[in-house]
Amino acid sequence: MAKADGGAKVQAGRVRVGIGGWTYEPWRGTFYPKGLAQKNELAYAAEHLTAIEINGTFYGSQKPASFIKWREETSEDFVFSVKAPRFVVQRRALAEARESIERFFSSGVGELREKLGPILWQFAPTKKFDPADFAAFLELLPHELAGRPLRHALEVRHESFVCDAFVDLARKHGAAIVTACDSEHPQIADVTADFAYFRIMGAQESQALGYAPDALKQWASRANDLAAGKFVEDLNHIAAPKAGAPRDVFMFFISGFKERNPAAAMDLIARLR
Repeated sequence: MAKADGGAKVQAGRVRVGIGGWTYEPWRGTFYPKGLAQKNELAYAAEHLTAIEINGTFYGSQKPASFIKWREETSEDFVFSVKAPRFVVQRRALAEARESIERFFSSGVGELREKLGPILWQFAPTKKFDPADFAAFLELLPHELAGRPLRHALEVRHESFVCDAFVDLARKHGAAIVTACDSEHPQIADVTADFAYFRIMGAQESQALGYAPDALKQWASRANDLAAGKFVEDLNHIAAPKAGAPRDVFMFFISGFKERNPAAAMDLIARLR
C-alpha cells in the first residue's frame, strides 16, 4: 500500500509477471513436467505465472476460436498481453495503418474479454522516430474494444526515440513505453501511462534462475516501487520525473537464455508475494 499526501493509504497497482509464449520444446521436462500433454501446457503455465505475451499474433491472424480457447484454458485472474501484427508495425508510413489496425481488432482478440491485457506494438530496430507519423499512428489506436478499455505498449528500438518529444507524445496518448532491460536496445523507463511494461532479456545459462538472486531481489523491489507510484532511480529516464500514482506493472522475461525464463518469472512472483 502506498500513502497519499494526507497519510491515507492508497491501493498499489497489480504486478503481473510472465514469459513470451508458452510453446517451446526446451521447456518440456524443465518448466513443464515430463509427460505433460502439449495441449495442457498453457493451463499449466497459467497456474504458475500471472501473465503471458501472445506472440503468434505478430506473425499472422488468429481465429476467434483460438482466443476463446486460450481464455477458457487459463485461470480466472490470468492476463494475456497480445503482440500486434507485423503488417501494422513494419509499414513505412504508420499513419496509413488504419485499415490494418481495424482488421487486427476485428480478428477476435476481444474474445479474451477480461483476460486481455496490453497490446504490444513492437517496432523494428531500424524504425526511426518520425514525430508527425508516429503521432498520426497513435491517433489511430482505439481506446476500447467491445466496451472494455484498451492499453497500448510501445516497444521502440532505435536511438532516435530517446528524446523528450517521444516521451511527451506517448504520455499525451496514455501509451506506455516498453522498458527494455539487459539488452542492446535503448532503455526508456519514463512512465507515460497508468501502467508500466518491462521486457527483461538477460537470462543466463549459468544461473539456475536465469538471474542471480540479488538481481531478482532488485527486480522485485523495482516492481513494488513502480506499483506504488514511486520513481525508480536506477533505470534510464529521459524526461524529468512526474508526480507518481499507483499503477499496474507487467514484467516479461524473454530472450536471453530462454530456457531459464520461466524459473526467473516464478521466482519473481514468489518474491512479490
